[in-house]
Amino acid sequence: MKVLVGFSRIFVAALFLFSGFIKLNDPVGFSYKLQDYFAEGVLNLEFLIPFALLIAIFIVIFEVIVGITLLLGYLPKFTVWSLLLMIVFFTFLTFYSAYFNKVTDCGCFGDALPLTPWESFTKDIILLFFILILFFGKKYITPILPKPSHKWIVFVCFTACLAFAYHVLMHMPTFDFRAYKIGTNIQEGMTVPKDAQEAQFEYYWKFEVNGKEKIIKTSGEYPTVDGKYIEVETKMLDEGYIPPIHDFAIERDGKEYTTEFLEKENLIAIIMYNLSKSEGEGMVAVKRLTDKAKAQGYDVIGLTASGPQDISQKKEQYGLDFEFYNTDETALKTILRSNPGVLALKKGTIINKLHWNDVDELSLEKVERSIQEIPTIEEETVDSTAIDSTEIIDQVSKQKNN
Repeated sequence: MKVLVGFSRIFVAALFLFSGFIKLNDPVGFSYKLQDYFAEGVLNLEFLIPFALLIAIFIVIFEVIVGITLLLGYLPKFTVWSLLLMIVFFTFLTFYSAYFNKVTDCGCFGDALPLTPWESFTKDIILLFFILILFFGKKYITPILPKPSHKWIVFVCFTACLAFAYHVLMHMPTFDFRAYKIGTNIQEGMTVPKDAQEAQFEYYWKFEVNGKEKIIKTSGEYPTVDGKYIEVETKMLDEGYIPPIHDFAIERDGKEYTTEFLEKENLIAIIMYNLSKSEGEGMVAVKRLTDKAKAQGYDVIGLTASGPQDISQKKEQYGLDFEFYNTDETALKTILRSNPGVLALKKGTIINKLHWNDVDELSLEKVERSIQEIPTIEEETVDSTAIDSTEIIDQVSKQKNN
């Protein structure tokens, strides 16, 4: 039993420290996952959504501290009770998520190690087994250092966790495990290989045959049945290959501009997933940066999931001199953990991304502005019949000559 407790102690502590540190590196990302759990239709705890970030920071720091106290053998009764209560709660949460298919990724290890809901539940069952060993064998959890030193080690670790959390909140995650890390080419990230595994489905066709319901299973083909069709249900067997980047698009007024902007030589994209939640100081910093970038010849756009009314209000309030385009909110949250934030692209490759606190660190050398301009909203609304086609051709020729 002593050996088993010793192994369980190291295994559980290591897992809690790893899990806690990974999420402490990106508390904003973990808070997004908590918001998914708090949402209507999942746990129905919407009143906690505004406090998701504070809860996220508390949970991840507590994970780290409990891992440390378990290794030290400090406050063993408190430690094992904390571990047991946490794992029972998380086991319930992952089972609920997996069984009802509510949240597709528990966020246990952040973006470093994505797990499906059933994988998360299995992991928690294994952890529960080892924590129960610790619970019933807590008398074997003995200190590894002199007891007076324990509280100081815990205090130093707690302070370091707070300092690290503050740093990544005010800047960016120190370690980036997301699909949009620096050096990534977005077009390549969206590419599906020719030999990629395709998604596989089963189809359950319901018919009325001779007054009775009959269900026929196929792989997709419509069954030959002498009866009245009622409905069909689809079940995914294998989701197939999903590219690392699969939800990125730049749109406006029903038109897509993704390719045009990803081919730009020097593009600065201001990421603001929700303009109503954008920080005022950040908007001032963005205004300063974008004015400088445009003067240096860069193409500048804003990417947001907000509507035209919010866009107009923010442009007028902060004097923003660039056009906004729409991108999926989840994609924008994944790209940057800052609202607003800055993304620098060269032909679709991410060369830099910054929190608004760090925009002054972005080096903007003088560059040649691209000839091809994406039309502004005002240009798109111009009556095309008011311009002679010959005049348009002459204008295009002049641009090419210039």
